[in-house]
Amino acid sequence: MAKTILVVGGAGYIGSHMVSTLIERGYTPVVFDSLVTGYRDAVSSGCPFIEGDLADIHQIELAFQRYTFDAVMHFASFIQVGESTKDPQKYYINNVSNTLNLLQVMLKRHVKYFIFSSSAAVYGTPLYTPIDEKHPQLPINPYGRTKSMIESVLKDYDEAYQLRSISLRYFNAAGAHPDGLLGERHNPETHLIPLVLQVATGKRKTIDVYGDDYPTPDGTCVRDYIHVSDLCEAHLLALEFLWQNNRSEFFNLGNGHGYSVKEVIEVARKVTGKSIIVNQAPRREGDPAVLVASSAKAMQQLNWQPRYALLETIIEHAWQWEKSRV
Repeated sequence: MAKTILVVGGAGYIGSHMVSTLIERGYTPVVFDSLVTGYRDAVSSGCPFIEGDLADIHQIELAFQRYTFDAVMHFASFIQVGESTKDPQKYYINNVSNTLNLLQVMLKRHVKYFIFSSSAAVYGTPLYTPIDEKHPQLPINPYGRTKSMIESVLKDYDEAYQLRSISLRYFNAAGAHPDGLLGERHNPETHLIPLVLQVATGKRKTIDVYGDDYPTPDGTCVRDYIHVSDLCEAHLLALEFLWQNNRSEFFNLGNGHGYSVKEVIEVARKVTGKSIIVNQAPRREGDPAVLVASSAKAMQQLNWQPRYALLETIIEHAWQWEKSRV
């Protein structure tokens, strides 16, 4: 029997790619999504879909009554750092309180395996790079604090209730499904690669570059971009690790290589063949100069290896998706 996985937030960017990957590997995903930020048409056809909100515990219970889940994957977080600073309540309710609702129903229904989308934001401003899992958790915004809080909750739930979880701390998720059927669409879009490509398609006139005086080789911020398909592969390996080892863990997910904002724009020019006009803007508060992961632990313990590590490949896949939407 194929294992049944509840994918909460499965109509969003990473969640929809995860659903596609699960189907390809012979699992039976069931999507639970409020469609507040997700898209119904992003969910693979034939995949069971439940429109529901984690704020409503009754809706979660109905989903667990209808299906018997072998594990739960949680992608239903709000993710905008700037917005979390302006409206922290929205983030604490959705990312913390609503996740507690989900965990409450899981415990009640004896579902003991949980994969959590955490974030590099739990580390805050890096004390050193590349950042490994031993780096202190010093989040500097409400978004990062919500992720850190849930990681603490999961540690306590592991000890008290034997709820086994893996927290995956993403760096910058990017790219699109290699076949071009799925991609990144946030409203509003805040991620660098899709914003740059929207300049290439003519949807935007310029790309804002925030600060050019950072202590980096070209003065712009350096980030670690990881292909969304590689993220999904890590989730599958994490799930198999949980079942095989029955113990909780946490892993960084990044490529271990940083690219500056200027480098991303330059590669996008090369891939698209378009001139991309830059608007130089002042620094944004809370932007660390360099954020690069050490993913050695995931590579060793999960046997995970990114397939699409080259920035050119990540941008090429994102470009195919972006062009299909013009």
